[in-house]
Amino acid sequence: MLNRPTGTAELRHRILGIDPGSRTTGFGVIDTDGHRSVCVASGCIRVGEHAWPDRLGLIFDQVAEIVAEHQPHEMAVEQLIFARDPTAALKIGQARGAVLCAGLKGGMGVHEYSPKSVKLAVVGTGAAEKSQVQQMVRVLLALSYLPAEDEADALAIALCHAHSMGIPARKRAAASWRDWRP
Repeated sequence: MLNRPTGTAELRHRILGIDPGSRTTGFGVIDTDGHRSVCVASGCIRVGEHAWPDRLGLIFDQVAEIVAEHQPHEMAVEQLIFARDPTAALKIGQARGAVLCAGLKGGMGVHEYSPKSVKLAVVGTGAAEKSQVQQMVRVLLALSYLPAEDEADALAIALCHAHSMGIPARKRAAASWRDWRP
């Protein structure tokens, strides 16, 4: 699924946000000038029930295609902080590895953010619920639709990076959504 909102303005910095997963990897491409951000493309990479090595190959290939098509300047990826199931943690870590390799192969800088810091940057609290992240992403990017959870997480990661990267045109990074002004 690839969503391309119409009427996106030409902004000077492009960021690819990725929410890695073993079955569904969310992605979001935004353009930003440090003051405002617009969604260029977003969606989910679904690898289904393929054998595990094939899933990793599909994640790598599809992220590489997104990088080639949209040519982002930087990539922001969610860190794996905690998983109850060691097997699930290992698989998510391997999916992250495929994503990171695709980004590095694409020649861009790769940055990592904890889930808590992403929620803090987008919602204003590190303990935000997924539905709150979805709503704030919709508002901050002026989307006409509510993005799916993995898609919203990826867009939130990209927004977190935009807020924290210190683009020269930006006077200061917003500490939370209360400080952010379009």
